[in-house]
Amino acid sequence: MFLRQVIVALPLSRRFLSSKSSHEFTSAIVELNKEMESVFGEPPSTTLASSSSDQFNFQDSQSVSPKVADNEFSLTHIGDAGEAQMVDVSSKEISKRVAIASCKVILGQKVFDLISANQMAKGDVLSVAKIAGISGAKHTSDLIPLCHNINLTHVRVDLKLNSMDYSLDIEGEAASTGKTGVEMEAMTAVTVAGLTVYDMCKAASKDIQITGVRLVRKTGGKSGDWPREK
Repeated sequence: MFLRQVIVALPLSRRFLSSKSSHEFTSAIVELNKEMESVFGEPPSTTLASSSSDQFNFQDSQSVSPKVADNEFSLTHIGDAGEAQMVDVSSKEISKRVAIASCKVILGQKVFDLISANQMAKGDVLSVAKIAGISGAKHTSDLIPLCHNINLTHVRVDLKLNSMDYSLDIEGEAASTGKTGVEMEAMTAVTVAGLTVYDMCKAASKDIQITGVRLVRKTGGKSGDWPREK
């Protein structure tokens, strides 16, 4: 009699566990508990029930995840197989594009005074860094593998000494009329300018820091104008 009840209970459990909805699954567990209690004289442990429930929840989440993935924003530099790729911009419209970036170079008073007095051994730091920043913008695609090689119509690099905290503020602007933006050119300009300052002043101090490299504003393109919130 005991074996017959077990045999009857097992097919019943398989039928209940194959339910597709959470409501049916819960009802099946309750009925199965009653059946097991009638067979063994006591209800099954909560561990078994929770394990079955966890398995169901996991399978349910697995079935939902593809739908979530379809709605997520995809990275344009990643191909279907997950490989790196250069974005095809041939279908984009030509428009005027401008980007402005900035960074700060923390000099310290000693280096600040030397630059202000133009007494650095390597020469005029501000002039050399300005030219380096412009050149850096023009060679951005050589430095960043997936960046497009574009024709720049304008590059501006300004450097301003700040006596309040003995630093150097650098702002760079890049412009182009084309199918892709110039954000990377603007940020490369200020970064290379900052690195040039460090190179020309490192003999006087190794404590120099290049900080806050960021995009300040961009215009043009499909996404339109974007200003950084202050």
